[in-house]
Parts: sequence; C-alpha cells; structure tokens
Amino acid sequence: MSFISGRSRWPDVWLATAARGISSCGDFLAASTLTLALQSAGAGGPAVAGLLIAASLPLVGLAPLTGRLADRVDSRTLLVAAGVVQAAICLALAYAGHPALVIGLVALLAAGLAVTQPVLAALVPAMVTPGDLPRASALHQTAGTLGALAGPALAGLLVGQFGTRVPLLLDAVSYLALVAAGLLIRTRRGGARPTPKPWQTPKPRPAADAHPTPAPDGPARGWRLRPDRLLFAMVASLAGVVGAVGAINVIEVFFIRETLGSSTTVYGLVTGAWPLGIVAGAWALAPLTRRLTDDGRLLGVGLLLLGGCCLAVLVSAAVPSAWLLVPIWLLGGLLNGGNNVVSNVLLARRVPEAARGRAYAVLGAAVQGAGMVGLAVGGLLLDLADPRPLVAACGTVGLLAVAAFAVPVLRAARAAGSTP
Repeated sequence: MSFISGRSRWPDVWLATAARGISSCGDFLAASTLTLALQSAGAGGPAVAGLLIAASLPLVGLAPLTGRLADRVDSRTLLVAAGVVQAAICLALAYAGHPALVIGLVALLAAGLAVTQPVLAALVPAMVTPGDLPRASALHQTAGTLGALAGPALAGLLVGQFGTRVPLLLDAVSYLALVAAGLLIRTRRGGARPTPKPWQTPKPRPAADAHPTPAPDGPARGWRLRPDRLLFAMVASLAGVVGAVGAINVIEVFFIRETLGSSTTVYGLVTGAWPLGIVAGAWALAPLTRRLTDDGRLLGVGLLLLGGCCLAVLVSAAVPSAWLLVPIWLLGGLLNGGNNVVSNVLLARRVPEAARGRAYAVLGAAVQGAGMVGLAVGGLLLDLADPRPLVAACGTVGLLAVAAFAVPVLRAARAAGSTP
C-alpha cells in the first residue's frame, strides 16, 4: 500500500524518532507534574480525572479535522507550526495559577498533539520499504515510550525539588524538537509537495518541490474504516479494552501514593516501569510481526497481548509494596508494546498511503475516547471505594472485555483472506 521502493530513508526515521521521543517526554512531564500537584494539594479523583480528560478530549473531538490536515497539508508546515504553538502554551502553563486556566491550557496543548500525532505516524511508513516497516514502527514506538518513561520520572524528581514551574518550563523547551524535525526531515507528505526520493536518480529539474501535485483520488479519497472488517475489529477491540481498563490511569496515583505510602519520587520511578516494558515489547515483537504476513493471525496475536496487559493490572492489585509493581508492570508494558507494533503495522499495510493520516487519527481518537470513559469512571469510583479493589476491578473488567471481543475478532480474521 504505497510504501517506498528502493532503500529506506533511515536518517528521516531517526529524526522522526527523536522528535516523538522528546515531545512525548514533554507530554508526560506536564501531565505527571500537574497530576502530582493536584494530588498533593488534596484534590480528589474527579479533579485528577478532569485534568486527564482535558488532555485527551481534543484528540477525540478534533480527529476528523486533524486526520484530514495530516493528509492534505504539508507535514513540514504542520510540525513547525504545532511545535511553536505548543511551546508557547506550555510557557503560559508554567505561570498559570487558576485551575480553570490550567485545564484550558492543557486542552490547547492536547490540540497540538492531535495534529502532530497523525502527522508523524503517517510519515514513518512513507520513509521505509514494507520489509523495514516493523523495525521502523518499533523505533517510533520506542521513542514514544522512552518519553513516557522519562516524563513521569522527571516529574517526580523535579516536583519534589523545585515545585511545578521548572518541569513545565522544561516541557516548553521540549516542543521545539518538533520544529527542528519539521525543518530537517526531507520526507514529506500532504499538501502540494511530493515525497522526496533521494534513493532514485532522476534527471535534474528546477524547483521540483515548488510544483503542486494532484490531490489524492480513488480509494484513498473515499477511504473509510468500517468496510475493512479486520481493521474495524482491531480498532473496536483495542478501544473496548482500553475503555474497560482505562480507570487505572486515575487510580494509580492514589494507589501508589496513598495505599502503598510512596513518595512523589517513587511514584515517578514506578510508573516508568510500564513504558520501559513497552520499549522491550516493541523490539521483541517486531521480528514476529515481520514474519506474520497473514493479517488475520496478526490481529489474533494482538488480542492475546491485550489480555496479558489486563492480567498484569489484575495481579498488581495484590502487591504490598510499590516496588513490587515494577516487575509486574514491566511485563504488562512488554505485552502492550507488542500490541502497539501489531496495530501500527496492520494499519500501514491495509490503508492507502494518502489516507494514513486519517487512519491514524481514527485509531487515536477511538483509543483516546475509550480512555476518557475509563478516566471519568475512575474519578467517580475513587469517591466510593479504596484504590486497591478498584485496581483489581480494572484488571477483571479488562479481561472480560478481551473475552467479549474474541469471537468478533476471530470472525474478522477468518474473513480476511488477504490484504486488501
């Protein structure tokens, strides 16, 4: 489905990887800093849930717009503009005091992420050959998860030493990585600029990048998720399981800090275990993903990995110490990382290149929307029950969701005889 021919463009992959990793670190640094500030100030579950929902809502509500922007506007323009705006917003956030202003700025910051996320995701398949896609996807996944690993750990350390302003100022600087990437990455998509192909040797022509190319037509223009039963089953099952287990993202700060009696520093270090596992899982599963050319079987593997993630959450409810969460969450993250690679590869294989921005935006919106449901439920339940039984409930409900999706996923897998 419209991958490049010839050699993969690894310098561009590394630039995109660095940009995602640094900006992802900034995203998690801001979220963890503000979450810790609310919890330390005595705010309850609804307040923390409200903050996290503000950070997720734009990714859902703006997905139809940002997906089309990613496909129709020059990727360089989007990355540079979004990076500058996000840096400015985070600078304002460092000096904001009123809770309503903080939540509003967090929502604006997430609106920038709603733009850059599908842009970077759709650029990666345009940089590599089909055989190199699993490796490139693992690199991209590693960047995001290393950022997610470093962000909470930095927040725990910096908030304890300097308060909230210093980590938020560092967050503002991190978004300039998107500006640098936008200017340096030679592979481009969207808008009127063709993707450069330096591995080819065409005859020189003046101002090639200045000439517009026709808008995408055919299947790409009218692409929809629903007709592809396999992709629809993948997105539905992933969103369903995330919605079922998503309350853990609100509950974990109260579980670690209050039930297990840990400091902000321990909280930051322990929550980094899951992202670290994601990095290992992305690389461990990339070779298997490359060998599994049958998309139906690959989808089945993804569902099994989701079940393993939910089981890890369930087991974590029994620990007496926060440090014992580390090996459990490492394993859960490993399975999570494998599932992420499976999802990215399936989407890139089955969606026309000119529609991939929309496809990644749809996937992101479905997962974020389901996660918001989990956040809202978690915030409400924390006022009714203790964190430990709620962690166990998250794992149990997640496993039930995996079981419920098993039949439709198997049916879609059997129906997909070949890649469209």
